[in-house]
Amino acid sequence: MKLLLISNSTNYKEQYLGWCMPLIAEFLKNEKKNILFYPESYDAYTERVQKVFKDFGFKVTSIHKAKCPVEAVNKADVIMVGGGNTFHLVSEIHKYKLIEPVRRKVLEGTPFLGWSAGSNVACPTLRTTNDMPVVMPESFDCFDFVPFQINPHYIDPYPEKINDAIRHGGETRQVRVEEFLAVNQEITVAGLREATALWVENDRITLKGERPMRVLKFGKKPCEIKPGSTFDFALNLR
Repeated sequence: MKLLLISNSTNYKEQYLGWCMPLIAEFLKNEKKNILFYPESYDAYTERVQKVFKDFGFKVTSIHKAKCPVEAVNKADVIMVGGGNTFHLVSEIHKYKLIEPVRRKVLEGTPFLGWSAGSNVACPTLRTTNDMPVVMPESFDCFDFVPFQINPHYIDPYPEKINDAIRHGGETRQVRVEEFLAVNQEITVAGLREATALWVENDRITLKGERPMRVLKFGKKPCEIKPGSTFDFALNLR
């Protein structure tokens, strides 16, 4: 199994896919160049991605253009899922009965990469998304490539004062994840900060990027995994 699970596509004031495209190119350097893309929204999103990938020599075809989505999955050299609203994305994946075909294909060795919502769907469920539930999917179940949940775009609390501005008084991201863990005590959550990614090969994971990853478990103090570290599916360092 070969996965690249990216927190975000674009950093502030950078070009679209600017920070992560070299990492994606490295991930796919020994793979065939034809990529099957699953966009959360259709033509405009696909065209935007195609333009960037073309500059790196990759051909991107969107699954929403396929006459038979399952057949398109079966023939894919690489499967890629973009960001957007996770609830809508998962709703569409279930609508077209793609959970099992994509899962089988990736477990057989077809590379899978995604960013934001696209990394969230590599988890057992969508339940650690940050998105508004704009639709109700048939199920919250996702591809279940990794046994833990990813919280993409993980944000640390702001300091008490920022240029004397009023600090947000609501829950921090850590508090929200802890609320999830209180009722899902057996699940581990990986807080994936911006400009970071998980590179997965079989049962070995490497944290890419220059920022640490926050690991949250019920009843335990959160810990940090340093950039460049390798660890297993239980998020234990090797």
